[in-house]
Amino acid sequence: MNYKIIFFISILFLTACQNTTTKKTLPSTDPATKDIIEKTSKDNVLEKKDESSKGFITNQKYRNVGFALIYSDKLIDNKRINKKLNNKELIIFHKKIFKNSFVKITNPENAKTITAKVISNDAVFSDFYNSVITTRIVDELSLNPNDPYIELVLFSKQSTFVAKKAKTFEEEKQVADKAPVEGILINNIGSSKVKKNKITPQKFTFSIKIADFYFKDSAENMIKRIEDETNIKTSTIKKLSNTKYRVLIGPFNDIKNLEKSFNELKPLEFENIEILKNV
Repeated sequence: MNYKIIFFISILFLTACQNTTTKKTLPSTDPATKDIIEKTSKDNVLEKKDESSKGFITNQKYRNVGFALIYSDKLIDNKRINKKLNNKELIIFHKKIFKNSFVKITNPENAKTITAKVISNDAVFSDFYNSVITTRIVDELSLNPNDPYIELVLFSKQSTFVAKKAKTFEEEKQVADKAPVEGILINNIGSSKVKKNKITPQKFTFSIKIADFYFKDSAENMIKRIEDETNIKTSTIKKLSNTKYRVLIGPFNDIKNLEKSFNELKPLEFENIEILKNV
């Protein structure tokens, strides 16, 4: 009988010790500690999310006005591009927009617009061109093959823009370009019907738009940087309002000098240089 009592007491003692040890190893459940634990967990999740999306901007309205490169097999032969395009389709190559995104392409001369699909963002071609387009797009928009000047807008609700970190005045950079999108109609992609349109030659006068700035001093600093780091001496400031100063280079009346100055800006790593017509 005594042995049974001793055995029972021993079991109770061991159970009490185990419960004490468990309580010591459990984290505190007081409100302050809970807040710290929850905040740390959220911060870790945010850090992982930031790392996975590093280099990308989501829901960003990307717009660029400039020259497109019209695809032909000769570009492959001359090693000016490394991938082929089907000239019967409404498709493009772009360096900063993700594959399978959709863009609206407009001919500023006649306001004609089409919707095209980005089928690659790793094609190799000159940075002077904002995209590589097919001959079908040229025909649909009645573009001048010698002057394929287009406006390109990303459909931000369905796509994302690959952003490259730019060495410029980010705190001053104005992202004020508004490109409203009324709707997306993509029921004719892949159709092979091509329209032939008459092209009217236009006088060539273009300027390179670097950026718009809130303060005039910031625009002047940008011009100083361009002159210090390149051989370009034709930068000017155009006042659009009391809080908007545009830095331009040019104007140019031939595409060779325009492309030369554009390429000279490449080491400065500006994010979204545009080419404006008759400014």
